[in-house]
Amino acid sequence: MATSVTQFVLAGLAAVVLISAGTIYVVRHNATTEAIRNARDIASILGHSVAAPVLADGVLTGDPTGLANLNEVVHARVLSDQVVRVKVWTPEGQIVYSDEPRLIGQTFDLGAGERAALRTGKVDADLSNLDEPENQFERPYNKLLEVYVPVHTLGGHPVLFEAYLRYSSIAQSGRHILGSFVPVMVGGLLLLFLVQVPLAWSMARGLRQGQEEREQLLQRAIDASEAERRRIARDLHDGVVQTLAGVSYSLAAAADRLDGSSDGAEVGDALRQAAADTRRSMRDLRSLIIEISPPNLHDEGLDNAVGELVAPLAAEGVETTVDIDDTAVASPEAQTLLYRVAQEAVRNVAAHAQASHLRVSLTRDNGSARLVVADDGLGFSPDRLEQRREEGHLGLTLLTGLVADAGGRLVVASTPGQGTRLEAEVPVA
Repeated sequence: MATSVTQFVLAGLAAVVLISAGTIYVVRHNATTEAIRNARDIASILGHSVAAPVLADGVLTGDPTGLANLNEVVHARVLSDQVVRVKVWTPEGQIVYSDEPRLIGQTFDLGAGERAALRTGKVDADLSNLDEPENQFERPYNKLLEVYVPVHTLGGHPVLFEAYLRYSSIAQSGRHILGSFVPVMVGGLLLLFLVQVPLAWSMARGLRQGQEEREQLLQRAIDASEAERRRIARDLHDGVVQTLAGVSYSLAAAADRLDGSSDGAEVGDALRQAAADTRRSMRDLRSLIIEISPPNLHDEGLDNAVGELVAPLAAEGVETTVDIDDTAVASPEAQTLLYRVAQEAVRNVAAHAQASHLRVSLTRDNGSARLVVADDGLGFSPDRLEQRREEGHLGLTLLTGLVADAGGRLVVASTPGQGTRLEAEVPVA
């Protein structure tokens, strides 16, 4: 549960950071755009309302009086900490006025933005290229914003009023807009995130409790099933098996008594055959009992339990070898798992292998218990194994998953005509 909540918290923080970063980028861009728009509005007001009313036609011809009047107004009402340079251009590219006297009378090529402003009559703005010759006296300011305002002289001649504003003031205005919005946005995201964390913790706790309840119900069902299987196995062993054992002894004893009589020889043979069949049925029944309810491995040991597994094969003439190190596995869980693997392997040998020899061994090696079940039977191809899996024979597949869940591995190697080897390793250290 803690891991899930931690993952949720980290994912939430990542989302907050990403959303905040994206929002800050967009807001910063919009704030800068808004600040530039404000700069255009300021320059437009200065050009139309402050400079244009004193733009006498004499300024175009260099009239000292007209230039002096315009210069006085520019220094008094236009230049500021924000506006650092003013230029008035003719459509031909001549600077007829500037607060920098050395520029007056010089002619330069108009830029694309300046020509567009004169052509359309709309205010435009652009970053200054301080490498241009007309901007040689603005270079100490590092970064400026040029705003082009088309105006007319008092006589109606079109000119371009150009104001240079410090870009730092534009950026400061953008930061002010950004600073007024971002704290509210980020704070809202963090508040939403902090509200969700307890909810996530509560949901995770509820899911965990539900999972624990389901596990408890499943365990009760398993325990009940195991108890019922043990009861059935005990009843079979104490009842039917014992009865069959008594029948077998009685049949054998009766056959022995009839041996002395010539008339009873044939009946004696029949009784002995019946006794043998009864004993065979007892072995089959014991095998069924073991499958229904495995022995108490922790008390009896894997050696005895595996011996019981292979006993029916030995009775049918298969040479069996059991080499089990009972100290290789200590935990009941690992014992049960390895027993189930051996049980499935022996069952497959009995059903399909037609083997003449079977060997089951269990050893401990480097912190792992290694179970090997090998036979010299018919073997099979990988395609056959896959075919049986598709037909619904999932014993080995399920065991492979269980062994993997325990941190081990289960490998089956087989070649047609050369037998089969099953090897399972389970960590026990």
